[in-house]
Amino acid sequence: MPMPANPPRTPSSPFASFRGHHAAIRVPDYDAAKDWYTGKLDFRVLHEWPYADMKLAYLSLPDDDAFHLELLAGPVSLPREVPDDLGESLRHGGYHHVCMAVDSVDDTRVELVRRGVDVLGEPFEIEQISRRLAFFRDPWGTIIELSENLPGAGA
Repeated sequence: MPMPANPPRTPSSPFASFRGHHAAIRVPDYDAAKDWYTGKLDFRVLHEWPYADMKLAYLSLPDDDAFHLELLAGPVSLPREVPDDLGESLRHGGYHHVCMAVDSVDDTRVELVRRGVDVLGEPFEIEQISRRLAFFRDPWGTIIELSENLPGAGA
């Protein structure tokens, strides 16, 4: 089942200039997080700066300059629970994951496993959104989704 067409745009909205720019990931150890994202996922360091008692960085995707992950690193006084199961993770409110579109979920997942990344379950398809999906997480529990358009998928 292909995705339906996008609803009409609303250029008159006061929020019409909204665009995705970055998602922030809170981690306790800046150097370890920067090493993990650049070493395991080939992210590129765009910019680094201090803020209060933290170190921050924008990380660019391997071949995309339009979207960034922002590392927010420093002491964490309220660590969150890190479920081992994707289904269990859906029971928690608030932020859940960030999604990366890929050409092949299966090929990307094989490389993640080869690099020692913690994958969550097996890939699966959701016909209602015309996507093949898989999930993995960083060492601090941040869940990242991989999404591949199925043949014949629309938007």
